[in-house]
Amino acid sequence: MKNINKLLAGRLLQCEAIKLSLDPPFQWSSGWKSPIYCDNRITLSYPGIRNLIKYNFVGLIKEKFLSTEAIAAVATGAIAHGALVADEMGLPFLYIRSEPKTHGLSNLIEGRIKEGQKVVVIEDLVSTGRSSINAVEALRSIGAKVMGMVAIFTYGFKKAEENFKNAGCLLYTLSNFDSLLETALETGYIEGDNLAILKRWMQDPENWVND
Repeated sequence: MKNINKLLAGRLLQCEAIKLSLDPPFQWSSGWKSPIYCDNRITLSYPGIRNLIKYNFVGLIKEKFLSTEAIAAVATGAIAHGALVADEMGLPFLYIRSEPKTHGLSNLIEGRIKEGQKVVVIEDLVSTGRSSINAVEALRSIGAKVMGMVAIFTYGFKKAEENFKNAGCLLYTLSNFDSLLETALETGYIEGDNLAILKRWMQDPENWVND
């Protein structure tokens, strides 16, 4: 997986799905200040990158979760990628909202799945893992057997590792923060001095200040 880790990291930087900015830093919806921002929806506009993600997801699922019977995606960022993977594998597809609709049938899960059916969840980005695990638990609550989750990118926060471990959910990703830094340094996207700042952010992202 190391090759796809770095290859995809390079593609994400190239299409600006991932941006690095130390001054000024980005501000996440959580209020955290961050030198990195990831929006994997942008990859959908690039057929080559979109297909790279799709085929590697399919390969990863066949390797790790061979008995998968359905594909689910976390709304909204992973819906398109999940649908592409489900279509490629000829499997049923469904997606999980962050909260139930406030009208109509008030669905939290869109699509159909049988009790006991084995499902793999697709996510576009894992930060703390909280919303990802919420989607997993929603599927479990209706009797689905969640085999695990696959994601495009993870920051690799310890909090996320703890959340997935506590939830008893396996997580595999196509790329990660370490591969991103390695690729960014090799390609000249960042310089050595900035590498230290990025590593310091990773140690305590919630309280990081670029001083």
